[in-house]
Amino acid sequence: MPELQNFTMNFGPQHPAAHGVLRLVVEVDGEVIRKADPHIGLLHRGTEKLAESKPFNQSIGYMDRLDYVSMMCNEHAYVLAIERLLGITAPPRAQYIRVLFDELTRITNHLLWLGSHALDIGAMSVFLYCFREREDIMDMYEAVSGARMHATYYRPGGVHRDLPDTMPRYEPSRFRSRRELKRLNAAREGSLLDFIAAFADRFPSCVDEYEELLTDNRIWKQRTVGIGVVDPETALAYGFTGPMLRGSGVAWDLRKTQPYEVYADLDFEIPVGRHGDCYDRYLVRMAEMRQSVRLVRQCVDWLRAHPGPVHLDDYKIVPPPRAVMKHDMEALIHHFKLFSEGYSVPEGETYAAVEHPKGEFGIYLVSDGANKPYRLRIRAPGFAHLAALDMMVCGHMIADLVAVIGTQDIVFGEIDR
Repeated sequence: MPELQNFTMNFGPQHPAAHGVLRLVVEVDGEVIRKADPHIGLLHRGTEKLAESKPFNQSIGYMDRLDYVSMMCNEHAYVLAIERLLGITAPPRAQYIRVLFDELTRITNHLLWLGSHALDIGAMSVFLYCFREREDIMDMYEAVSGARMHATYYRPGGVHRDLPDTMPRYEPSRFRSRRELKRLNAAREGSLLDFIAAFADRFPSCVDEYEELLTDNRIWKQRTVGIGVVDPETALAYGFTGPMLRGSGVAWDLRKTQPYEVYADLDFEIPVGRHGDCYDRYLVRMAEMRQSVRLVRQCVDWLRAHPGPVHLDDYKIVPPPRAVMKHDMEALIHHFKLFSEGYSVPEGETYAAVEHPKGEFGIYLVSDGANKPYRLRIRAPGFAHLAALDMMVCGHMIADLVAVIGTQDIVFGEIDR
């Protein structure tokens, strides 16, 4: 009898279920995984070093491109770090706008996760349903910042501009009837806040649709229940955060435990799982979308009742309005200096973290008093989760590896950096 040996194979980086440029060197005994070794670095862009070579304001756009599914949440941590070193606080209206778009970003992240995770496991329809709603949030991004993905909307001292009073509308076309055009534009007749409120009213019924397709689906439960189980102690030891940690039964959420912006004034709950498997992590993220809609409604109501400034009135940090700049020499000088040199940040160091859709996203920032960071380091949640992949899949089948990668919700822009 010839001696049987384990087989070593590559999973990715071109595998459709690899969620980006993931390369795994997998050792298998038949269909059973004995070892899975992640090889990262295929998307390395040197974001941290690039940020150290540019004025503070010019690196906000780099943050969008880290986790390119949760754009504004990345910006939020970086902007918070700068504000703490400067010793400034954004106006209340700007803080509510930030929380509003953080939660909309959480929804759009979870929609992409749910659609792709279901597609990996074999459910086609959910992907199409999720992108139907995600398209509306991309329209909100575009209305407020001009960009559908990389918004660069959060700025030190507030946000770029206030919420617009109008929404872009669909134009007449020979490919759609008047009746269809009227239906498409029904929610776009008012302001962006009206559009967001209409979205918040109908989105819970959309989540019901996703759950009707998946939650009690026999095949879905067979593919996720008892797969990739992580107990609370192991999750904490590996540095899990976000839904990965809460799925294991640990109620840790920075919005509650270390509140920032106006989260302490808002009413919401933290969904927690019990078994630490793929199915529980799925349930946690579905419940999180419902809680995010709850937060969105509260922010919309507050913003409607409280007009006001959305950034500080300090031209050394925030650019003057263009109308003023074109008529006032001092404002023109401020504008020129701000965009050519930026501003100097006092010496010191800080760590600012937000409850990103994937977990704790943190920025460690060191300033030596210059107009650019002396050191910048990023704490990416997906990096710690990927490190636990071998532990999670060892003893499972190759098909289960796909389910575990999906439940981790990894994006390689932030892992490779």
